[in-house]
Amino acid sequence: MIRALGMMSGTSLDGVDAALVDTDGIRIGGFGRHAFRAYSDNEAAVLHAALGSWPEAEGVPEAARLVEASHADLARSYPEAELIAFHGQTLAHDPRGRGTHQAGDGAALARATRRRVVWDFRTEDVRQGGEGAPLVPFFHWACADWAVGQGHLPREPVAFLNLGGVGNISWVDPGAAAPEAPGACLAFDTGPANAPINDLMRARLRASCDEGGRHAQAGTADTAIVAAFLEHPYFARPAPKSLDRDQFRGLAEAVAGLSVADAAATLVAALAASVAAGLEWLPSPPSQLLVCGGGRHNCAIMAALSQTLPMPVAPVEAVGLDGDMLEAQAFAWLGVRVMRGLPISGPATTGVPAPCCGGRISHPRT
Repeated sequence: MIRALGMMSGTSLDGVDAALVDTDGIRIGGFGRHAFRAYSDNEAAVLHAALGSWPEAEGVPEAARLVEASHADLARSYPEAELIAFHGQTLAHDPRGRGTHQAGDGAALARATRRRVVWDFRTEDVRQGGEGAPLVPFFHWACADWAVGQGHLPREPVAFLNLGGVGNISWVDPGAAAPEAPGACLAFDTGPANAPINDLMRARLRASCDEGGRHAQAGTADTAIVAAFLEHPYFARPAPKSLDRDQFRGLAEAVAGLSVADAAATLVAALAASVAAGLEWLPSPPSQLLVCGGGRHNCAIMAALSQTLPMPVAPVEAVGLDGDMLEAQAFAWLGVRVMRGLPISGPATTGVPAPCCGGRISHPRT
């Protein structure tokens, strides 16, 4: 087992998650301590200004330096970590066009922390013809396997719904021999999740999010806007598939004329409707839907999912997992897989033609 530190800065742009995982890259041996470093308002503004940008664009070097410094600052408090798995900050994602861009140089982080750093997880998958996202599904398979071993789940298919800036769902069968085995996993982005809600709160109220779903619970969803949203061609595309954070800008524009409460309620209804639309692509109905990511703290979102979906919906804490740290833990696990040359994506998760081991490894002196 290797003690790996996973570090994740997601599309919600709230800060950096860090979490330790003991793993051989196949099974989870144990979960270690974790921490969160919030971005200041000024730091978040720098990252927001760089969203949608490619490496040569103005503002990207400043964003990259910020990402590197914030991660290095947090990583120094984990001297026991044998390696660091560094996702970087996604600024642009266009797998069928220019590729994928995560700001932050893993080699610079390796020098700053004097530790091995595994990074650039998505580029190779895209180069081989995959979507480059989502990358967490293989880890969801490992989590289901771990939860079965702990007695929290039966050994039958289950789905994980991660609600970050974008939503993604993983259908996994813990009865399969490995995550890359045929029929073990299917995953795809479901649609926008927290990003448009957070952007609405930032623009209207100068708040980072709709805490607890308070505004959405006070509003009424515009069903016509939700119906029009579901006409987007993305929902007719078979899985696997992935989204850029701002691919549904039209949804934000559609709610611009509504009150804050009604706009938030409409965005929540659209989120739930997009997840329901995605269920038709799953190989079989999951026994339950386990929700992770920041969206599970929004009571309006959880209520909408429970009312809209045909299976039980619960936060991942119900099976002994930590929904706030799951993505950081995922990259710790994926980092060890990269070190061992094991696949981190496959045809049913990113659409890559064959199981793919991406990532780069940087050492302190390189």
